[in-house]
Amino acid sequence: MTDKHLNRRAILGTSIAAVGALAAPGLLRAQDGGIRAEGGAGVSRNLSSFASQRWQDHFESLGQATIVADTGSRALHYWNATGDDYRVYPTSVPLSEELTRRGYTEIVRKREAPDWTPTQSMVERNPDLRYMPPGPDNPLGTHAMYLTWPAYLIHGTHDTRKIGRPSSDGCIGLYNEKIAELFALCPIGTQVRFI
Repeated sequence: MTDKHLNRRAILGTSIAAVGALAAPGLLRAQDGGIRAEGGAGVSRNLSSFASQRWQDHFESLGQATIVADTGSRALHYWNATGDDYRVYPTSVPLSEELTRRGYTEIVRKREAPDWTPTQSMVERNPDLRYMPPGPDNPLGTHAMYLTWPAYLIHGTHDTRKIGRPSSDGCIGLYNEKIAELFALCPIGTQVRFI
């Protein structure tokens, strides 16, 4: 009786492993940002529901590098200057439509270990907000990229619960390890579009 029980477990375990192996390539492509439009029409989505983007739909050329911050699907799309490096990152997005800005901008400054000063409108909504030096409580995380729009940034966050949610005062937030990666990839002058 014990041998039959072990054999059934072994067979079940092997079957589950086989199914997992068949599904793994598709899951890995989705996690890698391997989203592709089907036939160039419509919207293709990966397992995280990121809408696929094409840089050609937003810019005339790739420039030094290109970012499309999609507030609808809560994803940031990055292309390098040659278009052979395309990455998709999950993000936090603005809390409300009033805080959401859309349009074209570019990265004008980058800072590792940024400090943070709340804007006047943030203090009006929450009078307890105060200046924060770099560190684990700083809402900008480990890296920040400043845009031509005052008070709008692409930055990290120490609060990982914010990613994938409407939780910011207008900025686009990424996991700290992802903003560090993007920070290294994006030169000053990277073109950005918020949609």
